[in-house]
Parts: sequence; C-alpha cells; structure tokens
Amino acid sequence: MKKNIFYFIIPMLCVLLFKYFNNATESREINISESFSSELLKKIPEKINFNFHVKPIISDKCFACHGPDEKERKANLRLDTEKGLYKISENLVSLIIDKNAPEKSELIRRIYHENESILMPPPESNLELNDYEKSILKKWVMQGAEWNKHWAYIKPSITTIPKVDNNDWVNNPIDNFILKKIENNQLKVSKKENKEILIRRVYFDLIGLPPSVKEIDDFINDKSQYAYSNLVDRLLESKNYGERMASIWMDIARYGDSHGYQDDLERVMWPWRDWVIHAYNSNLTYDKFITWQIAGDLIPNATKEQIVATGFNRNHKITQEGGVIPEEYRSEYVADRTNTTSKVMMGLTMECARCHSHKYDDISHEEYYGMYSFFNNIDEDGIISYKDKAPKPNLTISKDDIEKDLSFIKLPDSINEVTFMIMEETEKLRKTYVLNRGSYNSPTTEVQPMTPKAVLPIKKNNSNRLDLANWFFDENNPLTARVVVNRLWQQFFGVGLVATPDDFGSQGNRPTNPELLDWLAITYVNDNWDTKKFIKRILTSSTYMQSSKVNNFNKQYDPENVFLSYFPRQKLTAEMIRDNILASSGLLVDKIGGPSVKPYQPKGLWDEVTGGGGGSLAKYVPSSGVNLYRRSVYTFWKKTVPPPSMMIFDASNRDNCEVKRQDTSTPLQSLTLMNNPEFVEAAKYLAEKINEKNLSSESKIKLLYRTITGRKPSKNEIIKLIEYYNSENTGDDLLAFNKLTMLVYNLDETSQKS
Repeated sequence: MKKNIFYFIIPMLCVLLFKYFNNATESREINISESFSSELLKKIPEKINFNFHVKPIISDKCFACHGPDEKERKANLRLDTEKGLYKISENLVSLIIDKNAPEKSELIRRIYHENESILMPPPESNLELNDYEKSILKKWVMQGAEWNKHWAYIKPSITTIPKVDNNDWVNNPIDNFILKKIENNQLKVSKKENKEILIRRVYFDLIGLPPSVKEIDDFINDKSQYAYSNLVDRLLESKNYGERMASIWMDIARYGDSHGYQDDLERVMWPWRDWVIHAYNSNLTYDKFITWQIAGDLIPNATKEQIVATGFNRNHKITQEGGVIPEEYRSEYVADRTNTTSKVMMGLTMECARCHSHKYDDISHEEYYGMYSFFNNIDEDGIISYKDKAPKPNLTISKDDIEKDLSFIKLPDSINEVTFMIMEETEKLRKTYVLNRGSYNSPTTEVQPMTPKAVLPIKKNNSNRLDLANWFFDENNPLTARVVVNRLWQQFFGVGLVATPDDFGSQGNRPTNPELLDWLAITYVNDNWDTKKFIKRILTSSTYMQSSKVNNFNKQYDPENVFLSYFPRQKLTAEMIRDNILASSGLLVDKIGGPSVKPYQPKGLWDEVTGGGGGSLAKYVPSSGVNLYRRSVYTFWKKTVPPPSMMIFDASNRDNCEVKRQDTSTPLQSLTLMNNPEFVEAAKYLAEKINEKNLSSESKIKLLYRTITGRKPSKNEIIKLIEYYNSENTGDDLLAFNKLTMLVYNLDETSQKS
C-alpha cells in the first residue's frame, strides 16, 4: 500500500513543480528594453496609436484566426472588436488585455512565450511577429491599450504643421508634412525639376495637353519670381482645364453614349458631359458640384442647370432586352446609384452589404438598404423601348433655353432641341425593404432612409436625396473631405495618400501621411471647397516641383517612393496619349462640347456584339472632317465595346464607377502606337510640316524631338537620331523623316508625364 502511495505522490510532485516553474516564467513581466536593441527602440513611436500602429499588426497577423470571419475564427476569440480585446475567452486564464494589470495581459504572455504550443501567432500559421511588432503591441498595452474606432470614421482634427530642418526647401505647408517624413527616414529630397520638364508636367496635369515649343521657350525665358505661379493660374483659367477634369469624372460617373447590356443601343447624355466641363471651368465649389448632381432636382426653385446636373446618376446601364423582369432591373439601377454614390463620396464598398451585413466594415444589411432608399423613388422603368434614347425621367432643352441659361450646352446648328435623362422623384414614394440576399423579389423588413451609424447617423427623419447631399457636407462627416482630397492628390502623384481611393474601410490601405491627409481635408473645407485653389496649393509645393531623378540611397530604402522624396514617374492616360499625338502634330481640333464623335477604330468590332436591336449602333461609322480629330473626352463610348485604343491604354470600360485606373505596359500598346491610323496620319502630318522648313537635317531632327517630347535632345540622342534617319533615307527624305517621327512617337518618354 505504501509503495502504491509513493508511486502516486512522486508524479504529482513533478507535475506541481513543473507548473510552478512554468507559471513563474509565464508571469514574469517582459521588459521592453530586454526585448530588443536600442536601435530598434528608436523606431518605436513615443505614443502608440491603435489605428496606425497596432491595428495593422493584428490585422495582418491575427485576424485570420481571430477576426470577422466567423467560419475561420478560433477559440471564439475576436481581436477585431473592442469587446473581444477586453474579455476572457475560451482556454484562457486571464484577460486578453488587463488594464488594471497590463503586464499580466494574455496578449503579452502569448506573443513572447517560448513554448510553441502557447506562442501566438502559432508557428504553423507562418505569421511570425518580429521584435518591432512585439514591442509596439506591448507598449500599447502598457500605455493603457486605448481603443479607437476605425481611423476614417473619426472626424479630421486640426493638425499642427510640423517643424523641419530644411526650411529653405519648404514652399507651403504641404512640404512641411512631406519633408518631416523624409527627414525622419534619413532620406534626401530631389532637386527642383528644370523648367523644360516642369512645364510639360503641369500642362498635362491641368489641361491634359502638351505645351508648344513656343510656350516652353516663353516659360524658360521668363525669369520673374512668379513665372511658375502665373503659369499655373493661366492653365487653371484655360477652357481645356474643364476637359481634363471632366475626363476623370467620366470614369467616376460611368458615362457612356449607349445603354449597355445586350442590345446596347444609343443614348443621349452628352449635354450632361458639357455641364461637367462647364462646372469645372467656372470653378463650381465641390459641395455644389456634388449636391446638384445628387439632388439638383430637389433644390427649392431648382434652375435648369441644377436639373441638368442630375444626369450623373442616370449614367448606369439600362436594359432594352425583351423578356426581362422590369422590377429586377429597376432594382439593379437603384443598387448602382447606391454603390456609386457610396464609393465616390465615402470611399466605402457598401455593395458588400447588399446581400448581408458587411464582413469587415461596420455597415449592416439594413443600413445598405437605408442608403438604397434614397435612390428608390426615381420615376423610371426597368425596361425601355428600342427607340428610346432618353428614357424618363428626362429633360428637353431647346435653343431658346441654351441662349438664355444654358450656353455651355453646345447644340449643333442642325438640331433644334435635345432630350436627355435626369433625376426626378415619383409622385407616390415607394416603400423600401431589406432584400434577402439582395434579391428583388425577397423583401423582408421595411427600412427608412438612413446612413451608416459608424460614419455619422443622418438626423432628419424621412430624408430625401437633398438631405443626403447635405449630410455628405455636414461638418461632422469624417469621410467626404478626406475622400475627395485623396482623389485629387492621386490625380497629380499617381497614388493617393490612401492608396485605395475606393476603400477607406478596414480592408483598405491606411494613409501614408495621415497628418497631411487631415490637414488637406480641413484646409479644403475652410476654403469653401474651392477646387482650383486646392489644386494650385498642390502644384506650387516643392513636393510637386521635384525632379523625377532619384538617388540610389532613396531608391534602396524607399523603393515605392512612399515618402515622395522625388516626383513619381507616371504614364499619360489613354486620353492624353491620343491628344498628345494629335496636338503635337497640329491635327487636334480645339473645340469645346457638343455630341460625341467617332474617330478611327478597327472595322467589325461593333458587328460582333450587336444584338437584335441593331439600330444606329449596328455598325461603326467613323466621323468625318474635323470630328475625327476632336479631344478624346468627346469620343463616342459604347458600353459593350468601348474604344479599343482607349482600353489598350488602361481606360475604364465604364460599366461601373471607377476612381482609379489600372496601370499596365503591354506589347499591344506599342503595336497600337505604330499602327493606329490616327497616329500614322499624325506622324505623317508633322513630318511634312517640319520637313518643309528651311533648316538643316540636324535642326529639323532637334525641332521634331522637342515638339513631341517637350525637351531638347542630348548630344548622344542627336547622334542616334541622325544615324537612324540616315539608315532609313534611301533617297526619299520625307519618307525617312516620317519613319523618324513614328520612332519618336513610340519612345517611352513620349508617353510619360514627366
């Protein structure tokens, strides 16, 4: 008996001793200074911010097992919610975060544990935390583990303009924010771009066209202090500014000259496009620009111009196909308006909540249909006739209307009036229901107009589209200003401060410079949403005026140019590439507004996708005369077959709202530049013009190169160009010069902004 007791006691003592020493090890507070080197400590922020320091770590390393996806969640533990972080969970003996005894928090114990069966993240997940990440988490816990709601849902706060060492480089406060990051990361700014290159950059950015040789020379020779500032002012006042800005808005508004879907017949919406150009040229403030487009028809005593603006939310696809269920398609139109408005104004992927509550963002199924309800009362049909180019609700504009109030609509002399689509409420408002799985025929509970509570609840009961528009510009709305200034920043630097301009939610990128983003947002609002003033501030910053040349150190330590220590190289947009070739050749017809035109495109493309309707879009018939050489913003856009040369250069197909295009380089782009009839014709035209001049061959080549690229060729480049010209010259000077022109048009530099 005694022997049996002995055999029982000894193992028990061993277990108890093991637990004692193990617990002693586990409970030992881990000192930050013990964790890693002093060099690493320098990189740790003094005050840890949950959104910008902690959440990126736990999102990347923890959410896969302890995040919003219920099916993948382990141990019933959520780290993506405030409630989840401050509780005792299954298989845990202490609080995840213990504010009363932070050193005993389970989070700290697990991330530093030496036992692989306890360590988090577990080794088998291949999601190891490095020393820096561990230290951030520990320091956050020791500082009180302050939880913040998602950064984008917090109202922008007034930011102190940071002090910098190199004050001589600073031209306006934007530079302080940029330079502070550069200095903190031991990088060096680039020198100011030379005037020859800078003028080309600012021309394309503001008017989408290249400067002429004379304009370049005038700028170079202007030695006044305000030469550049005056140049920016002149371009902002150019009629071409509105065309450049409108070309961006066309993607956002999913503009097209056809209805889309299978038969895809012609629609008339170009008067609305003319309004957009006019609005930008007249510097209509952004709050009015948006309000009129969303709810111009609901403004008391609305003007015809305000009603014209509402065409924005009639640019979605509309079916003409027989046999469809009208209500099914009408609900698609409403959803399109909901998704577009949410993406443009809030930078949120609300469409994810159409079938169920959003998996990652705090947007419920009910809130989606609360937004949906704002757009559910349009007096429209789900299916329209084959003959209907402007289905109801619509507006007819006569020549008298144009002469009185709407001179920006460029009605051809051959037409007395034009009818196009607008927004208009039904006399009897529809009830809106939550649709089970988003199905039009599965209504559940009725909902009233509402906005996402996480962003800002709308205060007014029984709100309409005008109330929604006003809500976007409520002083407490945290998203509107941030989203638009980010898009404008993207327009000039290629990438926004938030690299995901359509997703400011939890799965989107966090701002690379949150202080600057908030400063820009607040400044834009304080300037009464003055877009031209905002743009000038960006373009007159030293940040924008930097050279694109980068030193090896910066390239090595900031390969993606996150800190903007040099100006990012960018390709021209599809529209700019075409317009640049036409403008530099002298073929471009500089005429504002009017119906869309049809430049060259390969034969037979429309024939392949023409449905039973046929009609005016059964076959592609190119325009004639000057209409072949209009700016690309006026190119006829068939939604099922967008202009192929545009698509090859990454234009949006405009099926849906797009706030950022892809950026690719493909062999098809080179083949298009070499073979597109427009480009071949432009090259021939320019070659003839320059070849006729009474100049030496070398001087002609220099002029050609400068006309196309905007700069003088180097000595080495001149030698190579002359060699090519001579190798192709078998007795026909013009033919050789034409080939040389095509060569220069096909250089990478020709398709670059800077």
